[in-house]
Amino acid sequence: MEVSLGTLIAQGITFFIFVYVTMKYVWPPIMQAIVDRREKIADGLAAAERGKTELEKAGARVEDLLRDARSQAQEIVEQANRRANSILEEARSEGQKQRDRQLATAQAEIEQEVSKAREELRSQVALIAVAGAERILAREIDAKAHQDLLQQLATEI
Repeated sequence: MEVSLGTLIAQGITFFIFVYVTMKYVWPPIMQAIVDRREKIADGLAAAERGKTELEKAGARVEDLLRDARSQAQEIVEQANRRANSILEEARSEGQKQRDRQLATAQAEIEQEVSKAREELRSQVALIAVAGAERILAREIDAKAHQDLLQQLATEI
């Protein structure tokens, strides 16, 4: 197999023409596609990095919001407890005042009843005394009879 010089030169020229055509028409779109793909990958990596940074910032914001929400919730609970204690204290105070008023009213009613009973007792004692005096005057004056009448009056009182 002998290769002639003309064939070798023709193959060399054909190879150089192939390389030239490839470099002129095929290579630039392939390189452009590679560059475009490289840029897309770089953009994707940059976006991922920005996303990671934004996620970290969002996580920090969420922690801050949760801390604030917990603080506000604790404050609301404390206010509710203070208000409940205040309401209980007011209710106790009002109950005490009402109990004192009822007690004073009951005391006044008791005093009125005692006074009324005394008046009734006085009027009954007066009636008994008058009745006893009538009996004494109706009988003759006799010490033994007076003593019996006084004992009878004492038992009636």
